[in-house]
Amino acid sequence: MIEVKDICKTFGKNEGTVRALRGASMSVEQGDMVAIMGKSGSGKSTLLNILGGMMSFEKGEYYYCGKKIDFSSQRNLTRFRRDKIGFVVQYFALVDDINVFQNVALPLKYQRYSGHRIKELVMSALAELGIEDKAKAYPAELSGGQQQRVAIARAIVKKPDIILADEPTGALDEQTSKDVMSILKGLNESGKTIIVVTHDMKVAENCKRIIHIKDGVVDESNK
Repeated sequence: MIEVKDICKTFGKNEGTVRALRGASMSVEQGDMVAIMGKSGSGKSTLLNILGGMMSFEKGEYYYCGKKIDFSSQRNLTRFRRDKIGFVVQYFALVDDINVFQNVALPLKYQRYSGHRIKELVMSALAELGIEDKAKAYPAELSGGQQQRVAIARAIVKKPDIILADEPTGALDEQTSKDVMSILKGLNESGKTIIVVTHDMKVAENCKRIIHIKDGVVDESNK
């Protein structure tokens, strides 16, 4: 489904240059659930951002379902992210001054859906996460676990093929972390491809495969 080859990504210039990825290569099949593990600064979040079309790179190739993705075209990247990718981040990234329904509806803002269709999609996503009764609540009124459920609902509302989760349990307690991983496993069992970045082996062990990254290079021997 996704294959990246020899990806190189640097930040900064001259003496401040940081080589975040040094020829990173990996592949993910449809229906897979993969954990990317590595120490802080290893390049794992940079790799995830590139997989999600959120960040460009200097060298390398990106293929989706056998088709090379053109990272030089912002229009193509925007369409790719919109149609194929759902994102879940560590600190939820909810908008505080709008309610749960409105937060989950945000990815649909620029789609040509009727108000009725948007309501159907949002309420379906909330129901799948067991929080349809929180539609009118505001983020500050929710627990951390409930906020992460809202974030996951927002990620799946447009029915993407792939869900990318960057440290999805990093801001949660142990039990809530287990609940969130159970949700992601359930989504995987329903056909979604899941890629999780984590530093926590307990989280990674919920996945079908664990890929390690060190100093910007994927360690093929630890797949």
